Amino acid sequence: MRKKQQLQTIIKQHIKDQSSIYLFVFVLFLMGVIFGAIIVNSMNINQKEDLYYYLSRFFGQVSEGKIASSIDMFKQSFFHNMKYLGLMWVLGISIIGLPVILVMLFIKGMVVGFTVGFLVNQLGWKGFLLSFVTVLPQNILLIPAFIVMCAVAISFSLKMVKQLYMKKTLMMESPFSMFMKYVVVLVSISLFTVIASLFEAYASPMLMKSLVEVVTK
Repeated sequence: MRKKQQLQTIIKQHIKDQSSIYLFVFVLFLMGVIFGAIIVNSMNINQKEDLYYYLSRFFGQVSEGKIASSIDMFKQSFFHNMKYLGLMWVLGISIIGLPVILVMLFIKGMVVGFTVGFLVNQLGWKGFLLSFVTVLPQNILLIPAFIVMCAVAISFSLKMVKQLYMKKTLMMESPFSMFMKYVVVLVSISLFTVIASLFEAYASPMLMKSLVEVVTK
């Protein structure tokens, strides 16, 4: 119980100390979501029809049960997200990768905004319902994971820059200690990714299959 309280205190203090970075990262992600939704509205009719054609074929495969096995979907989802998060983590160590981290988070937001925006644009309230049960659940964990990873990577890079230009006598924390904390963040986020991937692989297909019949009517 005491360790849990200590952990909560550490997390609260971390968020408080890095509040400006978290705010910036959150706004950047939100801008990506908005931009993704704008892209949907800027598409011409032919582009929308082509995408909807492939979407309809996917719906047909789902209703017929012609989708990948749950274990394959889990592996694909987990490794895809961990490659993305892992790259952000590595770029945080490199210091010079900061701009790339920001671009990656913006693209993640743009993909979410585009996906939800396209479904709603083409299917109305049915598209909203479909995105609510297939896109939102796993992203409740994944979006915070990406935001935290981005914020921590930025914070780590900034601390490393300070360490390079700071005298050893003024160092508040050793580079090794900083790195180990950085590793712990990656491991913790990977656990969230496992849970999100499990839901996407095992729960989402069942929810999607039950909704596809309603959506396609």
